[in-house]
Amino acid sequence: MATADESPSGGKRWLPLEANPDVMNQFLWGLGLREDEVECVDVFGLDDELLEMVPKPVLAVLFLYPITAQSEEERKQQESLKKECSSKVYFMKQTVGNACGTVGLLHAVGNITSEIKLVEGSYFDKYFKSTANMDPYQRAVFLENDRDMEVAHSVAATAGETEASEIVDTHFICFACVDGELFELDGRKSSPISHGPSSPSSLLQDAAKVIQEMIQKNPDSLNFNVIALSKKVSGI
Repeated sequence: MATADESPSGGKRWLPLEANPDVMNQFLWGLGLREDEVECVDVFGLDDELLEMVPKPVLAVLFLYPITAQSEEERKQQESLKKECSSKVYFMKQTVGNACGTVGLLHAVGNITSEIKLVEGSYFDKYFKSTANMDPYQRAVFLENDRDMEVAHSVAATAGETEASEIVDTHFICFACVDGELFELDGRKSSPISHGPSSPSSLLQDAAKVIQEMIQKNPDSLNFNVIALSKKVSGI
């Protein structure tokens, strides 16, 4: 299943990234995450038993959902209630069409840089140092003009099992826990959306509750996918 959305600025468009942990892992490991430390895994269901099967600790949760008239209306309502973006939350706007998968992964990694070790001198190492003090729009422009990321995204987008197409009606967002609060990070919105108290140990369950509410609003759709970014724990 591929991920996409329209180009917010009507400009540059990439091929959509497939919602596939294997594709995402190769993408992330190639850019500077350590293969022995972090991996993307499928979340096969949102009930307690299936959530318990997800490797812990969970560092971030990625959610693919269909763009519908209702979801667009809710987004516009949230836009009318703009809030200042906390500097503690790594957040960026999305100005490249079909880049939601990459933006979601950047949101995931950007909010866990204190918990993981990026490969020194890697793309991610340089990227997050370069964008650390930028605002969400400056980060969006930086990404739009970043040829290295565009190439890496293109390679990942053509590595999936589904045929790449620019015409898709789904969108990827990220959930992260920052300073004891659950944030929804969506590059098509102006700021992070707070969903209340959370913790690293309850992040997956807290995100699952929000995701279940979103799914219930679109009962006729099957275009949902949940992927967790988990930290690998070395065996004894």
